[in-house]
Amino acid sequence: MSNVTSMMTANPASCSKDTPLRHVAQMMIDNDCGMIPVVDDGGRPIGAVTDRDIATRIVACGKDAASACAADAMTSPIKTVSSTTSLHDATCVMEAEKIRRLVVVDSDGKLAGVTALADLALAGKDEATAQVVKEVSAPGN
Repeated sequence: MSNVTSMMTANPASCSKDTPLRHVAQMMIDNDCGMIPVVDDGGRPIGAVTDRDIATRIVACGKDAASACAADAMTSPIKTVSSTTSLHDATCVMEAEKIRRLVVVDSDGKLAGVTALADLALAGKDEATAQVVKEVSAPGN
């Protein structure tokens, strides 16, 4: 059985909690992604900033995006999985947590990669993608 590393983007762009939000948004453009992991000084994930986080926590609230930093918009804590996690278990985590992107860490707990629903779809895992989309998109309890 494949593990999550077979579907992840390795060595993704990341930022610190103090990174200006404008730079985080530029990273999303430069890397064609919708989520940037936030890491501590040791490279361990402490949160993530999504394009939706920026829209709902900064723009919609009328906050000054020009002076905001990653910590102002990030979701924290975030769910992570180990690089040894099976692809099946990773999709189960995405379903259970209702998340579209999953941060992968190495054996030291440092950022190793990110996997997303799009990765499942691009890999041709139609049945798995359909199931995860169904579960992630279902209204919360």
